Parts: sequence; structure tokens; C-alpha cells
Amino acid sequence: MSHLERLAAHHAAALLRFERENREWFARSVPDRGDGYFTGFDARHADLLAEQATGGCHFHVLVDDDGAVLGRFNLVDVADGAAELGYRVAERVAGRGVATDGVRRVCALARDGYGLTRLTADTTLDNAGSLAVLRRTGFTPVGEVSLGGRPGLRHVRELTADD
Repeated sequence: MSHLERLAAHHAAALLRFERENREWFARSVPDRGDGYFTGFDARHADLLAEQATGGCHFHVLVDDDGAVLGRFNLVDVADGAAELGYRVAERVAGRGVATDGVRRVCALARDGYGLTRLTADTTLDNAGSLAVLRRTGFTPVGEVSLGGRPGLRHVRELTADD
């Protein structure tokens, strides 16, 4: 069983492990975070928690019963009832519906917990898994974007009471 939890200080070690273990996997579909991300992880984690406290972002981890991070589901740039969704899941659970389930959960939380009415999400054209997740969770493509120099699509989902 998995639990979607708001990012907290006690997630730091498990989150760093998740990012290290999946670095090569993530780099296949999204720009690599770079070595500085890992060497400065503790400060970065503290910065994220401080940013979250302002209400401008809502960071979440999907954890298993042992506390291992299975994925990250983040709402950033929160303003005027909208936010941008970003997510990533561990290679070991990819293709098992974990990303779809996590996106559904965070969409419901965005609507019911944070009062948001609209989410956007971007993904590269060569990330078939992410494109499928967005399609399955009610996002609609609305335009082309460039992500780290790679072609991508921007998606939008309106969050309505009847979801």
C-alpha cells in the first residue's frame, strides 16, 4: 500500500535515496538535476520546505509502508487557483499504475485540500509513459513547449467538483 504525504523534514533521507537510485532512469526522459543537486541536497530540502510554508508550492511524496519513496508529485507556482504539476516515479514501479494513481490523488488534493481549479503539466514528446498518464488522468494537450531543448507538450486539466 502507498501513502501520499506532504513533504516534511523526515522524508529527506528516503527522498535522497530515491533520487540517487533513479538518477539514470530519470535522465532518460527529463533533464538531469546535476551533481550539485546531490551535494547540496540538505540545503535544497530545507529550501523546499521553506517555500512550501509560504503556500506557493505543495510538495508530496508517495511512500510505501516501509517509508521508501515511490514517487514525487509536486504542485508549483501556485497562483490564482492554478498550479503546475510535476511528478516522477521510481523505475522499479514504472508501468504499474503508480504514476497514474499518484496524479489522480494529487489532483483530488489540489481541488479539495488546496482549493485549486486548474493544473498544467508539461512532458517531452518521447516520454510515452508520462503522456499516457496525463491522458488517463484527464489532462488535455494545449500546445508545444521546449523542455531542456527537447520538444514537449503542455497539458491542462480543469479541476471540477464532479471529478
